[in-house]
Amino acid sequence: MPSSKEMLQAIRQHLQQNNQTAGKTAAQIRLEMTESAKRLPLLPEVSAERVDMDGVAGEWLNVAGDPSEKGDGKTILYVHGGGFISGNCEIYRDLAARIAVSSGVRVFTLEYRLAPEYVYPAANEDCLAAYRWLLRTGLLPEDIILGGDSVGASLVLMTLITLRDAGDKLPAAAFLLSPHSDLVHLDGESYDTRAELDPTGSREGNQRILRDYLGGYNGIMPALLSPLRLRLDGLPPLLIQAGDQEVLLSDAERLAERVRAEGGEATLEIWENLWSVFQMMSALLPEGQEAIGNIGSFVKRIWSL
Repeated sequence: MPSSKEMLQAIRQHLQQNNQTAGKTAAQIRLEMTESAKRLPLLPEVSAERVDMDGVAGEWLNVAGDPSEKGDGKTILYVHGGGFISGNCEIYRDLAARIAVSSGVRVFTLEYRLAPEYVYPAANEDCLAAYRWLLRTGLLPEDIILGGDSVGASLVLMTLITLRDAGDKLPAAAFLLSPHSDLVHLDGESYDTRAELDPTGSREGNQRILRDYLGGYNGIMPALLSPLRLRLDGLPPLLIQAGDQEVLLSDAERLAERVRAEGGEATLEIWENLWSVFQMMSALLPEGQEAIGNIGSFVKRIWSL
């Protein structure tokens, strides 16, 4: 059953009150994000194995029943959101656990370096390093699916483009939750049409995201930060999910349209009455549970599990 209007309104009001970043430092935003995540109930019997080696930090997620046994070593590399300045494995542990259970394969959640301490291209470099580290562990590219939310989804998309342009073999597929497909121009019509509806995002907020990530970068604006304006051919199958009340709606729609126009596969799901990365609240939202179920189905289809 879908969430009631009353529940959605209550959650929306909570998000509006607790997701304002103007005037806050990165440290304050990180602390608030951690405290907010602690209030969500976690799946039972979830444990994590910390990794910090070869320049890669993160954790393998272990769920009761060991779903990874069915996946035969196949792996989802998950890249979290947080505006480049916040987010970690602890905050995203519940979401990653639900994706692992739904898909039946193990999940490695990456902790990339955060701004403002580390600016462009640090996060991009860490995503590439994590993918190549997984290959060094013995996995084949076709054994890996990338996933991410918000700027994490953007990093996934940029990683795919970088690998393609370098002539490297790409992973089997990717899923993108509320991706920023253009971090520079912010010209999707939903920035205006959804401005009053979105409890978590805005054009001003996303302008800060770009400023924080670029820091004191003095070079020409990196073209990679606008994937929507680059070639999108040759990418693996994509699953894109977004809410119809988020300012990033147009980014998701235009990305799917462009990928299809260039001969690729892009499955686009738009969820009514929902906002950016609503999947994070799956403990409360039936729609979030259903969306994660669709991610699991996508993963199983790709790998014929």
